[in-house]
Amino acid sequence: MSTDEIKKQGADKMEKCIAQLKKELTTIRTGRANPLILDKVLVDYYGAPTKLNQMAQVSVQDGTTLVITPFDKTIVKEIEKALIKADLGITPNSDGIVVRLIFPPLTADRRKELSKEVKAIGETAKVAIRNVRRDLGDEIKKAEKAENLPEDAVRDAQDSVQKLTDKYIKIIDETVSEKEKEVMTV
Repeated sequence: MSTDEIKKQGADKMEKCIAQLKKELTTIRTGRANPLILDKVLVDYYGAPTKLNQMAQVSVQDGTTLVITPFDKTIVKEIEKALIKADLGITPNSDGIVVRLIFPPLTADRRKELSKEVKAIGETAKVAIRNVRRDLGDEIKKAEKAENLPEDAVRDAQDSVQKLTDKYIKIIDETVSEKEKEVMTV
């Protein structure tokens, strides 16, 4: 495998790390109702854990209320149990037909907790990027031995991998700080 192929493979992996980071950050509550916060909620549907968004329509009623309308009206109680178990910090309200999640304004303490959670998710993403960098370094060393690459080519490849890593770490920092601002905004 050439060094260009190794770098391209590394860039693809790092892009996936960024995509995962953004996906995880969407599940963090910011004070506004966002249906993506329910992506990780699993409902016990006749003994099988099923994602909430596969068994109900989730819509935003106003800026602070999510309305969950199940396709099967008999599972409203199960949806309520799953929402309580998910520990979103919101108590579901049900009228037997739909479930409403009313998002109260975040307190200053809760905003600080969420900010720490955002930073932790960012650090996890940085570790993933650094792991990709380490793997690419190993691939470059294997290519050096297999193809008898000159030292200059190896050093250039390692430098470009480091620049790629720096670029993606910067993207993570920007994404995390953007989300932190969103969380801290009252």
